[in-house]
Amino acid sequence: MGDLSGNAPLTVISPHLDDGVFGCGQLLATHPGSVVVTALAGRPRVYPPLTKWDAAAGFQPGDDVVALRREEDRAALRHLAARPVWLEFCDAQYDPPPAVEVLAAALAEAIGAAGLDTVVLPLGLFHSDHALTHAAALQVRQQAPHLGWWAYEEPNYRRVDGLLDERLEALRQAGIAAAPAGRSTSAGAAAKRRAAREYRSQLRALTAPGMPGYADVFAPEEYWRLDGAS
Repeated sequence: MGDLSGNAPLTVISPHLDDGVFGCGQLLATHPGSVVVTALAGRPRVYPPLTKWDAAAGFQPGDDVVALRREEDRAALRHLAARPVWLEFCDAQYDPPPAVEVLAAALAEAIGAAGLDTVVLPLGLFHSDHALTHAAALQVRQQAPHLGWWAYEEPNYRRVDGLLDERLEALRQAGIAAAPAGRSTSAGAAAKRRAAREYRSQLRALTAPGMPGYADVFAPEEYWRLDGAS
């Protein structure tokens, strides 16, 4: 795992209020003092009618869903000795997404404020919010080549046939070599399980009819080192 094998704090970029823990909670558990920057953690000015996802998660009309999900995130990160940073952009179910350049600027500011040497970003699989966050983080990477840059696979989405290979090929065409950087073992597994259970609403939605469940959240985490084209 190279530089990830130590225990120095790192910055994890999370598209939504759960993805960072679901994708690399064990990594966070073994790097106390880390920061999780959630790109799309903002509250809409006016909530739309209850979305299908939020209804499946158990929320009710009139709930301040983002506030409740932030509390889940805060509780989860306590188990991992990590600190949340929430950007004020909304996820796609509430408002149109920010431009990639706008999100990149906000991520750059948050990463700079964290002051840590290693950044772990999502591979950006399947979901439009994940792809946006991935693209914005790569723009920040161009501006900060002095940092160590890594990526994590998002649970469930990584199991969709062909998606991981497509992302790796896209990175290759961009001049970025994504080298396998190992997988989690048992270290931090118990802490991650405790943390993941704090996202009660999201686990409920993942077990709704037609959804994939959350077993893959607890499968070994997979990491990639990003080299070149910075």
